Amino acid sequence: MKQEEQSTQDKILSSAKQEFQEKGFLNASLRNIVKNAGVTTGAFYGYYDSKEALFAALVEEHAAYILALFNRTIDDFEKLPGEEQTERMVDTSEDCLAKMLDYIYEHYDAFKLLVGCAQGTPYENFPHQLAVREEDSTYTYIETLAGMGHPVEKIHKNLIHIISSSLFAGIFEVVVHDMPKEEAKEYLVQFHRFHAAGWSELMGIRFGA
Repeated sequence: MKQEEQSTQDKILSSAKQEFQEKGFLNASLRNIVKNAGVTTGAFYGYYDSKEALFAALVEEHAAYILALFNRTIDDFEKLPGEEQTERMVDTSEDCLAKMLDYIYEHYDAFKLLVGCAQGTPYENFPHQLAVREEDSTYTYIETLAGMGHPVEKIHKNLIHIISSSLFAGIFEVVVHDMPKEEAKEYLVQFHRFHAAGWSELMGIRFGA
C-alpha cells in the first residue's frame, strides 16, 4: 500500500512540475495536473489541499536550504573580528556561492520553478529575501569598518539595495539561461570578482588585506 501511495504522489508531483514549468504557477491548471497524473481529483486532495500546497511541495525544501545556507554564512562571518572579516570577505563569499551553485544544480528543476514560475506564490520573493539579508549585512559591515576607524563615504541607500538585488538576480541568471554547470562556475567567478571590486572601490577597502 505504501508503495502504491508513493507512486500516486510521484505521479502528481511529476505532472505538476511539468505543468508549472510550461505555464507558470498562475496559468497552471489543477485539472490538467490531475488528468496528466492519471489520478482522480479525490486522490489529489488526499495529498494536497490546493495548487499552492502542491507548488510548495516542489520548492519549499530547496528554497529553505539556500536561505539557511546564506543566513548561516553571514551569521558566522559577522562573529569574526573586523580585521578578519576584511581578510576573509572574498573567500567566504566565494565558498558560499560555490555551495549554492552545487545545490542548485543538484536540484535544478526546483530552481527552474523558483526562478521562473513562482509568480503568484510566496516564493516569487525568494531572491528578494536573499537580497534583503545581503543588504542588512552590508550596513553591518560598514558599521564594523567605522568602528575600526575606517569610515566609509556615504553610499546612497538605494544603491546598496540595487547592488544587493542585482547580486542575486545575477546569480540566478545561471538558471534563467540554462547554463551548463561548468560554464556557470566560470561565470560566477567572474561575476563575483566584478561585484567585489565594486564594493572595494566604494568602501575604500582592500579585501584580503
